[in-house]
Amino acid sequence: MPGREFPIELDLQAIQAVLPHRGDILFVSKVVVLDGQHFTGEANWPSGLQILQGHYPGLPMVPGVFLVEAVAQVAGADMQVGDDRAARLGDDHVGVLAGVRKCSFRRPVRADMPVSIEVHSRQMAPLAASVSGVVRDPQGEIASMELLIVKTLREQLARHCGGAG
Repeated sequence: MPGREFPIELDLQAIQAVLPHRGDILFVSKVVVLDGQHFTGEANWPSGLQILQGHYPGLPMVPGVFLVEAVAQVAGADMQVGDDRAARLGDDHVGVLAGVRKCSFRRPVRADMPVSIEVHSRQMAPLAASVSGVVRDPQGEIASMELLIVKTLREQLARHCGGAG
């Protein structure tokens, strides 16, 4: 991609500048854009996280849907920073998880267990990308998935969700 030098590293502050997520729903703490279609990230769910207290009480497991969301967040950060086409759309567009095509979990993720996320994307249309992601820890692969991420007008999304836009 012309004008960009890779890798591009995003810390938590830089991630918050490109993703709308805040508080406990922001799962990723680091993203590295290796090129416009290959990127990595890190996530961790602290044991004190309120939602984990009721998910298998006494067995603090991270819900699988959180792994899917973490992969989508890594992809979304990349689309804003590493993908020229998506970045040109500007702040009036937001990346949205539009589909989960394949997803498998090999073993659970415990609270306080850091994971790494590797993502590859392929542009399918001007506003849509196919994303494949793998979640790992030092012992190996935990989950793999294929997602569809679309860029949607923020105003349109706000209308559908009953927000102010």
